[in-house]
Amino acid sequence: MSITRVNTFAFSGIDPIPVEVQVQISRGLPAFIIVGLADKAVTESRERVKAALTSMGLALPPKRILVNLAPADILKEGTHYDLPIAVGILSALEIIPEEEVFHYVAIGELSLDGQICPVNGVISATIGSSQLEKGLICPHAQGSEALLGGDIDILAAKSLLALIQHFKGQQILIKPAFKPIASRKKTLDLSEVKGMESTKRALEIAAAGGHSMLMVGPPGCGKSMVAHCMTGLLPDLTLTESLETTRIYSSAGLLSYAAPIQRPPFRAPHHSASAIAITGGGTKVKPGEISLAHHGVLFLDELPEFSRNALESLRQPLETGTISIARATSHITYPAKFQLLAAMNPCRCGYLGDIERECHRIPRCKEEYWRKISGPLLDRIDIIAHVESISSKELTCPSKGEKSESIAIRVKKARKLQYARQNTLNNELSSVQFKLNHDVTTMIENASMQLRLSNRGMLRLLRVAQTIADLDHLVEINVASIAEALNFRQR
Repeated sequence: MSITRVNTFAFSGIDPIPVEVQVQISRGLPAFIIVGLADKAVTESRERVKAALTSMGLALPPKRILVNLAPADILKEGTHYDLPIAVGILSALEIIPEEEVFHYVAIGELSLDGQICPVNGVISATIGSSQLEKGLICPHAQGSEALLGGDIDILAAKSLLALIQHFKGQQILIKPAFKPIASRKKTLDLSEVKGMESTKRALEIAAAGGHSMLMVGPPGCGKSMVAHCMTGLLPDLTLTESLETTRIYSSAGLLSYAAPIQRPPFRAPHHSASAIAITGGGTKVKPGEISLAHHGVLFLDELPEFSRNALESLRQPLETGTISIARATSHITYPAKFQLLAAMNPCRCGYLGDIERECHRIPRCKEEYWRKISGPLLDRIDIIAHVESISSKELTCPSKGEKSESIAIRVKKARKLQYARQNTLNNELSSVQFKLNHDVTTMIENASMQLRLSNRGMLRLLRVAQTIADLDHLVEINVASIAEALNFRQR
């Protein structure tokens, strides 16, 4: 009455938690019991495992089969426990050598005919297996995805039968290979945007320093078009950033291609999105839009139309770069280091300042519309760019704007300078890291009194000014840098 053991993982967000699947086959009334705080999907594994074994011509012995998922105080969720349970039973029946299984961690879902189906979190499982100094058994369809987590021994099997044949030495599984990286999607180019030079300048500053930005302008003036040009200005993700972002998409089951995400993601949820959809959560606590935009851009069009709860939930992640989701059964922290890009109309009717179409409820129309966005959230937005409609003559003229490619070169140089100076972007600078002369200090003090800037507002003003100085190749912040930064804090 020996006990066989197979390693697998539970997942807390994107973090793997080692779980040991213990299988005991003993005398007694025929039964198949799974214990260890398993949810509905895990308890249903016994039926899938039975059917998969039956499809191969194997029958469970008429004995008492007990499967324990240890540690028993951690909630086990998901269908990825099917494969380790099946491997544990096969090892207990001496069909698979236990000493061979010991060197691997198993993860995968079983179909009724014994095929091994894809599951979420394969990259995190690879990282966890590497930490345990073990190999990984995973679905064949996710073999190349598993390689993204590290260079370990990976067995990517199509079926349970193929896995048995491998361990018996009858048909050795070939190590999976990396899939070619998908071609880069074409994005809008800023040269296609006519006019709006001040908005383009604001977008360049935001891209260079990683600053949050809000565009305010009448409907149809091109705010959304400009926003979709942002990713074309940003450099490729570093290896660390790429792995973090790819892990999030793998855990959420959104990794379309088994290739690393190399470009900053661009997420644009509809304004009807709930607070849980934005921050993450639900019954299984999945990552939300702010985590899916990690190391990328979160674009919120029609900002005041989002629910107040959804908007207020952005305040903590904008400061910390993480989102902590607390539920009765779990407490999970997801990375959420995103760049906020938002757009809105100047008032509810959208035509504030337009002599021909301006409404008759000014200034209440503007005040009521802006009141939907709280002061603390606005205080966390570094740049407010006012966008104006261009004339029909400008619209019909050939575009002569600067291409995104040339602007991206300046952005990359500015970011390189920031990392060399402080090992981070300017949007994370602290107040002690600025070197200010007397004229700049006097100007900031006067501006703070006139605009009633909070301490956070002053810090964000200095961060933007530092980015402007970096783009202009200045050694330190000067009065012109502060003046331009102040221009982007006017509501």
